[in-house]
Amino acid sequence: MSALRPHLFLLLVVTIFSGNILVGKALADLPPFTISLGRVAIALVVMLPLGWHQARHGWPVFRRHWRPLLGLALSGVAFFNALIYAALKFTSATNVAILESLIPVATLLLSVLLLGERFRPLQWVGVVVSLGGAVVVITAGEGAELVPGGVNPGDLIMLLAVLVWVGYSLLVKEHMARFPRYGGLLVMLVIANLALAPIALLEGAWQVVPRLSTAELAGLGYLGIFPSVVALLLYNSALADIGPTRAAVYLNLLPVFTMLGAWWWLGDHILPVQVVGSLVVIAGVWCTISPPRQRVPRPGRPD
Repeated sequence: MSALRPHLFLLLVVTIFSGNILVGKALADLPPFTISLGRVAIALVVMLPLGWHQARHGWPVFRRHWRPLLGLALSGVAFFNALIYAALKFTSATNVAILESLIPVATLLLSVLLLGERFRPLQWVGVVVSLGGAVVVITAGEGAELVPGGVNPGDLIMLLAVLVWVGYSLLVKEHMARFPRYGGLLVMLVIANLALAPIALLEGAWQVVPRLSTAELAGLGYLGIFPSVVALLLYNSALADIGPTRAAVYLNLLPVFTMLGAWWWLGDHILPVQVVGSLVVIAGVWCTISPPRQRVPRPGRPD
């Protein structure tokens, strides 16, 4: 059961991140850094009673390792989602999902280059297959028609967000174990609020916030509780168990989950080719996360 736990956590993370994209698209009329500040402010309120004790007692650790702590807060907590919301102002939710599914490929390459990790051929095949299935999903949908013959600025912004998240994943693998789970997230949320507040004020957040509707407040509540707190805690736990590359490959499921969410929530139609693409994505994910086959030593011979 302990071996299965990180994979169940990652499936929940993908579901929550898919909701993050769909809700972010629904809130796309709001300024992106204002959305991001709203979510981390709500998350800070949620985490305060949970992480205060750990944060207070872990202060010497935070001071000693402030550089990676700052990197974690700015990348994964503050600017990754701010960039997603900025991208959603120009491109579709499905485009954002497919570009986010590039994270496993980028993580794999950077893990090889920076961390010296080695992977079996089947894992490389799994990454390529799952990414190919994600491409099938996105090109079969209506979102592909939004950018005919050119480069959408939202897609470029999302590519920058992918690099930011890869950096966060590598920092988590190297440094997250130093910090208490709840106290560390609380301190990162404080840093994220301080970093986003001046940018949101420049966007005019002080004018936008008083005019928020009930639906917009509910959307911010979802973003502040689930992607900002629940998903990050689950993702960090799974990352510590199975590593950044195997964890990141689950994000190839984002186009599938996002498309299903759009069908259920927005009434979009799913085409047969999209179902095939979804199955290819799942097959690729399975190839990448499958454990290596154990060699059985022959009798009378050393291992």
